Order: sequence, then C-alpha cells, then structure tokens
Amino acid sequence: MSLSSWIGSVGVTVLLFAFILNLLKKISANSSAYLLMNIIGALLAGISSYMIDFWPFVILESVWVITSLIPLLKKIK
Repeated sequence: MSLSSWIGSVGVTVLLFAFILNLLKKISANSSAYLLMNIIGALLAGISSYMIDFWPFVILESVWVITSLIPLLKKIK
C-alpha cells in the first residue's frame, strides 16, 4: 500500500469513527473531541488527495477542515 493510501485510510477511519460515536450518542457534534477528529481526519484525507492529485477531494476536505476548525476555535476562545 502506498503512503498516500495509508494516510487517506487513517484519515477516513478517524472521520468514520467520529461519525459512529456521534450516531451512538457517545459524543456530541458540538464537542471538542468530535470537531478535532473531523479536523484530523479531513486533514489527512486532504493530504492524501493532494498526493494523488485529486483536486475535488482536496477542496472538499479543505472545506471540511475549515468548517470544523471555526467552531473549535470559538469553543477555545
């Protein structure tokens, strides 16, 4: 498996784990943990997409990072 595949797989796993925990009501969509998992997962998936030159997902994951980062920064403030 290539490095980009490993990075993407870890990123998607983190995103799915956050999603499942939210569905099971273990964490809230507004919690810092959920937002942080979304940032990390989307960042890794975005890096992987960049590495394979797949720009639609680079854009998608970049927006995902930004939309998760904004509420997290508001929580910290």
